[in-house]
Formats: sequence, structure tokens, C-alpha cells
Amino acid sequence: MSTPRLPDGTPNLGPLADGKGYWDGGSGPQVGGAAYPPPDEIPFRPWARAVYDYRQSTLAKDDPHARCAPPGGPRQMAVPFGLQIVQVPSIQRIYILSGGSIRPWREVYMDGRPHPEGDFLNPSYFGHSVGRWEGDTLVIDTVGFNERFWIHREGFPHTEALHLVERLSRPDLMSLRYEITIDDPLAYHEPWSTSWTKRWNPNEEFIEYFCNDNNLDQFHLVGQ
Repeated sequence: MSTPRLPDGTPNLGPLADGKGYWDGGSGPQVGGAAYPPPDEIPFRPWARAVYDYRQSTLAKDDPHARCAPPGGPRQMAVPFGLQIVQVPSIQRIYILSGGSIRPWREVYMDGRPHPEGDFLNPSYFGHSVGRWEGDTLVIDTVGFNERFWIHREGFPHTEALHLVERLSRPDLMSLRYEITIDDPLAYHEPWSTSWTKRWNPNEEFIEYFCNDNNLDQFHLVGQ
């Protein structure tokens, strides 16, 4: 089936009229690094590579997401419990809702506003996101991240200088194409990119899961 659309012709990146479905977590790189370049191809600065190597050597035992922290940055697009995208044209907003974790949501402003500057940009897990359409592709520009999450389960670090450019498209009903450019000049010598495709689960809704109440396994993350 071709790309579903809203009444104004904009690609619909979320559920259809029946309200069911979500983007499955099983098709992203939440386990392993298949969608990411090998570590030797990532332009780490020396300190960032040292942090990555330490997290690998300790089996990622300090992963904040395993302790119910929100999945910031591209991690949101690869968590096990999937996600939902809700477009609200009447207020020029798009919401990206995470399944699992603490059920956080991210707000993308579509009204043409700029990023806040100086003290008005308060670092957070999801940063400040502004979006625009380029044809059938949603382009999201985000700055203002804190340093309290990992970009990926394997432990790629970042700083508050992190700047993300994401491109989301739905080439057909069952596929969401996700492309990300990671630009953090304090952690990496140059910007680098990766991408993957998520699959639509048409017949189910989010699992009612809250990490705060059900996180029974964090004490097994003993590492080495």
C-alpha cells in the first residue's frame, strides 16, 4: 500500500483512522550495532573513544536507559517497545511518543520558530526540535541536549554541543525510513550518519509498560 496521507496531502507518519498500530521496536538497532558504522569508522575524538571503550569493557552496565532514563536522541527510534508519531496540524506540532521507559514524549514544532538561544535553551533529554517538510520527508533539527543519556546502547557518548538532523519518510504503509546525522564537534572530529527502517505493527497498540513500576532487572547489570 502506498504512503498514507492526511486530508491536506501531508504524509501520515502515524496510525490510520482506526487508531491502531505503532512503529515496532524490533526493527531498530536496540541490540547490537547493525545499523551503525563499525567503531573504527566513527570519527571519535580520543576522549570519546576512551569512554566508548570503557562502556564496552564493562558490558554497558551503566546504561542510563536501563535505569528508566528517557531514550534521548536517536535512541528514541530504537527502543524495544516501539514508538508512535502523532501529527496535530491544527497547532503545528508533531509528537513522538515512546513505548516503555517512563512513557516520555517529544514535541516537534512545525510553525517555523527558531531554536531558543542562551539561557532560554535548557538542556534536556530530547532537546528542542523544529521540523519542516521537504517533499514527503519530515526533516527535524534538534539542539539543546543534556549529557545524561547514551546515543546508542553500545555507549556512544555526546556533549551538550550535540546537534541532530533527522529525516523521516514513509515510502509505503509498512515502512518508516529513519536517517540521522550526528554532529557533535566536542565528541567527534566531523559529522557522521546512519539510517535504518522501522516496521509498522498494524494490529496492536502500545504495551502498557512503565519502567518505574516494572524495572525488575537493573540490579543484574553488574558488568565487569
